[in-house]
Amino acid sequence: MSQSASGLRPDVQPQAPKRTLRLTRPMIYLGIAGFLVLFSLVRVLAGAGDLTSSGQIGATLGLAVPIGMAGLGGLWAERAGIVNIGLEGMMILGTWGAGWAGYQWGGWAGVAAGVAFGALGGLLHALTTVTFGVDHIVSGVAINILALGLAQYLSAVAFTGVRGGGPTQSPPVSPRIGTITVPWLADALGDLEQKGWFLVSDLASILRGFTNQVSLLTVLAAALIPISYFVLWRTSFGLRLRSCGESPHAAESLGVNVYRMKYIAVIASGGFAGLGGAFLTIVAAGIYREGQTGGRGYIGLAAMIFGNWRPGGLAAGAGLFGYTDALQLRGGGESVHALLLLIVMLVAGVAALNFVRGRMGAGLVSAVVGALVLAWYLSTDSVPGELTTITPYFTTLLVLALASQRLRMPAADGLVYRRGEAG
Repeated sequence: MSQSASGLRPDVQPQAPKRTLRLTRPMIYLGIAGFLVLFSLVRVLAGAGDLTSSGQIGATLGLAVPIGMAGLGGLWAERAGIVNIGLEGMMILGTWGAGWAGYQWGGWAGVAAGVAFGALGGLLHALTTVTFGVDHIVSGVAINILALGLAQYLSAVAFTGVRGGGPTQSPPVSPRIGTITVPWLADALGDLEQKGWFLVSDLASILRGFTNQVSLLTVLAAALIPISYFVLWRTSFGLRLRSCGESPHAAESLGVNVYRMKYIAVIASGGFAGLGGAFLTIVAAGIYREGQTGGRGYIGLAAMIFGNWRPGGLAAGAGLFGYTDALQLRGGGESVHALLLLIVMLVAGVAALNFVRGRMGAGLVSAVVGALVLAWYLSTDSVPGELTTITPYFTTLLVLALASQRLRMPAADGLVYRRGEAG
């Protein structure tokens, strides 16, 4: 069979490489502005003032911090090649440590203890996975079970018979961590929020949520997101750590101590998760209670995956899950019902885009889904309470399903590494 001069068969034409959409900063800013306009429009049309209220934003911050810290812990571990399913258990250790130290020596001592207890959980995970080569998932699940039982045992020993404490809770944390407010700005933004103007009042309420009665621990946790980005992507230390998650044997050949980098990453991972647990105890509740984490370690992992193993995307994912959780806690069925209208608008946009691109099947499916959701919205006044309580978890599944096509995990994530065994 003859071939062309280029070495290809004459009936085979080279295919152009697929073009992937790369998100740029202007595109991200434009997307944020578009979502804000849609939210403002839904608020006006549905009369759901709590969708963008400063109280809603403040509650979102409080609920997003522990999720974000758990996700940040997962980011550090997985960038070094260690899957950390044990984040939930490390958060549990952090909540207990914060409650134990917080009621005796105050809030900041509780924060330090929560980080330390979480880091101990990370050290255990590093010992089993890095040194002994245990499967990462098995080790993480074992840590979750161990942490739950250990917290129950320690509570029975340390809190039983103590005033305000018991086998399932600690005495109240005192003194608690303070808050900050920008007085003149918060007041001015509050006046604008009360006007109810389209977009302007929404912007004012969002800014007020970030400047009124914000915990100092929230500020610290938020600062850790850009700090982690700088350390992991702008320093030689971060480059060595990330190389261990992409190609540990190549990193080893360049002189990187892969074992040490993995240990550092997983211990730091536990510390971040412990900080999220300390936030739940000290800021959110002011007391340690059994079962306080409520699966936030797993949702933190989902936020990390949604963010494509990047700090900025992780922060967006934590904010999304925190927002939906706050919405169902504060507004109940009415506020969640208003989101149906937002879903209709988004699905209509997806349908229109598919039709323009010639994807008639996908466009038709989107249009049918949008019509069904619109019928649901018009025929009801609220969403049943049984459905509102699962809103954060449904959002987690939906976001992961939609984002799964663009995800890229570190190449060596979850693989057992042994020095000198390069293939």
